[in-house]
Amino acid sequence: MRKNLITKAGMLRLKDELNQLWRVERPEVTKKVSWAASLGDRSENADYQYNKKRLREIDRRVRYLSKRVEELQVVDALPDNKHKIFFGAFVEVENDNGDVRSFQIVGYDEIFDRKDAISVDSPMAVALLQKEEGDEVIVRTPDGQAVWYINRVRYGVLEAAH
Repeated sequence: MRKNLITKAGMLRLKDELNQLWRVERPEVTKKVSWAASLGDRSENADYQYNKKRLREIDRRVRYLSKRVEELQVVDALPDNKHKIFFGAFVEVENDNGDVRSFQIVGYDEIFDRKDAISVDSPMAVALLQKEEGDEVIVRTPDGQAVWYINRVRYGVLEAAH
């Protein structure tokens, strides 16, 4: 089951998207639908059909975002122990093969279009939570177990070096 957590930055992105869809895109598409409808036969009018479909997509996304914004809990406070991994932490891990991964542990709604983020519900995040730099963690995945070592834990803005 998904946790309803989100970072402050993630919530701002969702609200910005909702605002853009509702206040900018939807009115523009509504005008296009009205214009195309005024031309007559809608069954063969590609502009009408395309924009009507786009309007349904916008409305579906607006409903989803409106509901999610109400359900989500913003986690904005830094933990007392900044050496341990909690929600919102930037983490660097390494395995025995020397593969290094750097990411932020965020809510499900924040992982899309980001290569530097993993969901707090992912096997990696679950294994890392409450661990600290220098710890070894075993990550259970559908492909088996993997061992990772925690190199760094940071909070706040990700340093430019990573």
